[in-house]
Amino acid sequence: MLTLRQLFLNNNAQTTHFPLLLEFERAEGVYIYDAEGKPYIDLISGIGVSNLGHSNPKVVQAVKDQVDKYMHLMVYGEYVQTPQVRFAEKLVSVLPSSLNSVYFTNSGTEAVEGALKLAKRFTGRQQVVAFNGSYHGSTHGALSVMGNEEYKQAYRPLLPGVNFISLNSIPDLELITDQTACVILETIQGEAGIRVPDAAYMQALRKRCTETGALLILDEIQAAFGRTGKLFAFEHFDILPDILLLAKALGGGMPVGAFIAPVHIMSAFKENPILGHITTFGGHPVCCAAGLAALEVLIEEKLLAQVAEKEAIVRKRLIHPAIKQIRGKGLMLAIEFESFELNKKIIDRCIENGVITDWFLHCSNAMRVAPPLIITPTELIHACDIIMEAIEFQTHTV
Repeated sequence: MLTLRQLFLNNNAQTTHFPLLLEFERAEGVYIYDAEGKPYIDLISGIGVSNLGHSNPKVVQAVKDQVDKYMHLMVYGEYVQTPQVRFAEKLVSVLPSSLNSVYFTNSGTEAVEGALKLAKRFTGRQQVVAFNGSYHGSTHGALSVMGNEEYKQAYRPLLPGVNFISLNSIPDLELITDQTACVILETIQGEAGIRVPDAAYMQALRKRCTETGALLILDEIQAAFGRTGKLFAFEHFDILPDILLLAKALGGGMPVGAFIAPVHIMSAFKENPILGHITTFGGHPVCCAAGLAALEVLIEEKLLAQVAEKEAIVRKRLIHPAIKQIRGKGLMLAIEFESFELNKKIIDRCIENGVITDWFLHCSNAMRVAPPLIITPTELIHACDIIMEAIEFQTHTV
């Protein structure tokens, strides 16, 4: 009889020749448990999804309650469904007043696709400006605005008319013109290894977009919902986007994304043609119920107030000659080493000792540290101690 691992390799599509092949039975809080009951601290939150940790009881209860009422009813936008309405209402209430129209999607990459379409439709322009080192997802439109040729060259031709500029380069802003439909930027670049822009640069970018009529799309698929210590990362820079992209932590562990814009911009989807963006499962009632519960927990339990203190713990505990730099903001951090080879050995040692972390798609020599916001100082110190042991072990054996 084949094992679960063998069946996984036989029947589940693989995207590398070396999947981690960790088998887990359950998850609760900051821990994931394997079949033998061994706990692992999830130091990456399922790549930015589990900001509240795993199996938050209020989120789980919201899912159960909604399943008892109804699941899928109709393609998005046709029926008045309570979970969608209440979730959108809550999101709008915690955002600046201009961001008042929510389009729910299945995922972050679909939010990117919808936002790019909306910007082109609203402005009547075709050109897009994106950033070197960016990551926005894996569908064709999202790949087109990815700033890493290695991951996209095999899928060309992609969208035409996309120009790339560099983060924090003021001269590059001249490439944003009155032919630019939109500029798309991760408010804090994630897969580039957590690159935080200068506040002055962000304000200059906002000013340039306003001057040229280009829409500013801020991708906060990784950075939102307290990850950086603010509910939304753009709050650090005293700017507002024209379109905001959300996913990952948005659903409290359930799959949902969103792009949010002023209603006069979003209304461009209503005509020429009607049904400007269509999704069958976007804003699924169960996912929206979970997302609403997650947002309420995040706010009511004041988890944002603890983020800066926990960032300080990481920066204080992770000091070693092998660490070249710690970049990031809040609990969205990158620990940079000399090489991918050393980083990979340290990560493997951490996993062996019960701490799950990984590297970044566009920055393979840096380790991701982005635990659930509910992690306690004691748990975080323990995780840091395991990382330090792994660094010591590997630097003494290389």
